[in-house]
Amino acid sequence: MREHDQTSSASQRRARGNRRFDDDEPRFLKRSRHEPAPSFDTNADTDEPSSGDRWSSWDQAVTGPTPYPDWLVTELAAVDTELGVLKTGKEAEVHLMRRGVPDTDRSCLLAVKRYRAAEHRLFHRDAGYLEGRRVRRSRENRAMEGRTAFGRQMIAGQWAAAEFAALSQLWQIGAEYGTIAVPYPVQLLGTELMLEFVGDAATGNAAPRLAQLRPEPTELRDLWHQLVDALVVLARAGLAHGDLSPYNLLVRDGRLVLIDLPQVVDVVANPQGAEFLARDVQVVSKWFAARGLPVELIDPGELTRQLLAEVGLR
Repeated sequence: MREHDQTSSASQRRARGNRRFDDDEPRFLKRSRHEPAPSFDTNADTDEPSSGDRWSSWDQAVTGPTPYPDWLVTELAAVDTELGVLKTGKEAEVHLMRRGVPDTDRSCLLAVKRYRAAEHRLFHRDAGYLEGRRVRRSRENRAMEGRTAFGRQMIAGQWAAAEFAALSQLWQIGAEYGTIAVPYPVQLLGTELMLEFVGDAATGNAAPRLAQLRPEPTELRDLWHQLVDALVVLARAGLAHGDLSPYNLLVRDGRLVLIDLPQVVDVVANPQGAEFLARDVQVVSKWFAARGLPVELIDPGELTRQLLAEVGLR
């Protein structure tokens, strides 16, 4: 009887314990196995804009140099509307976006450069460019050197940040001296870089690349002088484009505009800096010579020496 009483008491205690569990979570056992679990709509309470794709991210980002251009929409009531892809590449895609304030005529076109996710990105030539770009944490340096997924994400962030910093510096120099033209760097948010759209705002057509043009002799000569002036300004800032070619030079209304600077090189800090600078000069000199620019105007060796002297290496 004693064992039976103990067993009966234990069963009652277990039953009471189960009843307490059932009372605390009444839906746990009562919900049918076919009844769907309660859904939690994470977008139910979000304040989405009535037009466009998203609210402006201006207040969340690192913004460009001041004073801001008059054309730039900085109002937090603005919305961003995707208009399509301008360019695809191995490392990033460039999208066209309109940022505008609803029910007003305030709007501007922006080029939005988005680096690909780490597993799809192909920084196949990044090793030399990253020389001289170090981060403080040894773990992050090791990850970048080992090209781990985290390291590649770090590299993407460095490329975006390097381009934003270079454009900000060159924009201010160009605004002061008028000897170099680059897109205004609107904002940086993670690995997304927003830039001034260089092209026809009415049609959304981007300005042509230098490689697409067949300039007349007078225009060709003028573009060459603009390019030399731009390279001198870069050198005075201690920089080389690092991947300069007729494909990352735009021409808008006769004005040469440098684009695509994520691989910008600090000529002094990078052990290969002088080589990158010399290669930039060789590539563009070859294109201008092939288009008929008089050879007496083109001396890649002399131009390279001049630029290195501006940097302070000669």
